[in-house]
Amino acid sequence: MSAAVLIVNYRAYQALASCLSSVAPYLRPDDEVVVVDYESDRTALAAAVGPHAHVSVVPRTDNLGFAAGVNLAAARARAPFLLLLNPDTVLDGPLIEVLERLMASDTALGVVGPRVLNADGTIQRSARRFPGVTTLLGGRSSWLSRHFPNNWFSRRNLIDAAAPTDVDWVSGSCLMTRRDLFESLGGLDESFFMYWEDADYCRRIESAGYRCVYAPVASVRHVGGVSAAHDRRKMVKVFHESAFHLYWKHAGALGRLAAPAVKLVLWVRTRLRFRQIR
Repeated sequence: MSAAVLIVNYRAYQALASCLSSVAPYLRPDDEVVVVDYESDRTALAAAVGPHAHVSVVPRTDNLGFAAGVNLAAARARAPFLLLLNPDTVLDGPLIEVLERLMASDTALGVVGPRVLNADGTIQRSARRFPGVTTLLGGRSSWLSRHFPNNWFSRRNLIDAAAPTDVDWVSGSCLMTRRDLFESLGGLDESFFMYWEDADYCRRIESAGYRCVYAPVASVRHVGGVSAAHDRRKMVKVFHESAFHLYWKHAGALGRLAAPAVKLVLWVRTRLRFRQIR
């Protein structure tokens, strides 16, 4: 058994170095690590990857987006299990082996996500329901979730559990999936430049008859937003554009009748986030 760790990096070399150092002690002989590096700075990349001879690097001068980067990394690897891992994460233990063993125990599992922790050790709600009306009030970045995390809307949308639990989707900051299933579904949808491609993938997993499981039996620390910090306004805009793209893709003919209202709400939310950035 083996897994491929797939990392898409964008100007987050210090975080990448820490991530690779945390992964190294838990790699088994047949495991792989592939880093796709966008707008690559060869000197900074060499410094981050240098101590890790086992890492395969795909430097790019362009930036095709997260989904495309994951697909590029997956094409370079051969292992039967794929672990998507953000460069601003740090492994707390043998997460690769734990998740792989869980997936191998049940062929119906299509995606498994671990407990994700913030840098201070608090839980980052990475297991969620598919977006709906209540997500506007109880999503991870909503005002209510930030200031009153135990409100009903947030509890409904942001799932926490002490044991492996079936959920709608888990964050792409750290998730494991099966290579054969990943390839049969065409990988991540590259029409998502960044954000929500993980929710879309898990939705397609469900449609294919597989389960998505949140597994707090393993954990990873995730700082979050390291790459996005280079252009926060652009990332806010992309976040909401991708949210609408997800809605449009899965809404169906009847749901699309509400698309103008959904687009207006997301436009207003984008402007409010711009004001917060200022």
